[in-house]
Amino acid sequence: MALVFAAAGAVAVGAALQSATGIGFSLVAAPLVFAAVGPPEAVGLLIVLGLEVNLLTLLTERRRPRPLGRESVVLLAWSVPGALAGVVVLRALDPVALQIALTVGVLATLAARRFAGGGGTPRWAAPAAGFASGTLTTSTSVTGPALLVYLLGRGLEPGRVRDTLTVCFVGLGVISAAALWATGTDAAPDAELVAWLVPLVAAGHVAGRPVFRRLAGGERYEAVLTGVLLVSVAIGLATTIA
Repeated sequence: MALVFAAAGAVAVGAALQSATGIGFSLVAAPLVFAAVGPPEAVGLLIVLGLEVNLLTLLTERRRPRPLGRESVVLLAWSVPGALAGVVVLRALDPVALQIALTVGVLATLAARRFAGGGGTPRWAAPAAGFASGTLTTSTSVTGPALLVYLLGRGLEPGRVRDTLTVCFVGLGVISAAALWATGTDAAPDAELVAWLVPLVAAGHVAGRPVFRRLAGGERYEAVLTGVLLVSVAIGLATTIA
């Protein structure tokens, strides 16, 4: 029971981070949710709650979102085969292996971002980011790292990064749910648990809004995103060791 309460706290914190930066929900919530309810149900639960926090961002902030339309379409199109590949990964690996894979993926993201050169993004970057995100969504429910590296490489302003991430997350939630259904993978979350966590997600989203308004007007946005990824690594490692 203590682990379930800890997972609920991680869900609230993750929702606040997602609202504040455009990323962070699954990065923070996934390790504890996976440990609390097991991989298949955790993926389904995080898909549902992730859709909630991202739709709140798009529909309730009294502004017009400005995502990158063409890039979003390309990323989501390439995520479809990735989502099917992720189902295979989900079925093949045990919880510890999935957590290790997630942690390694985040570390690789940080390294790629640290050593990436200038000159814009290559043509293969968007397809690669889309495929990787689809794979991670259905295997670990953590979608953001690959998308984040791609979008930061574009040199975009914070608002456009956040809006593009949010649109892609909504699309990936629908695609991953369809992939799980099409492959007969039972990832349906417990309805009572969903009902209990939905208000926490909403509260976290509201708490994160003013933080984004401050970040969007300064030069700390990218540093904060890197910090979110580092926190997710620390939580993932702690969960794996435990």
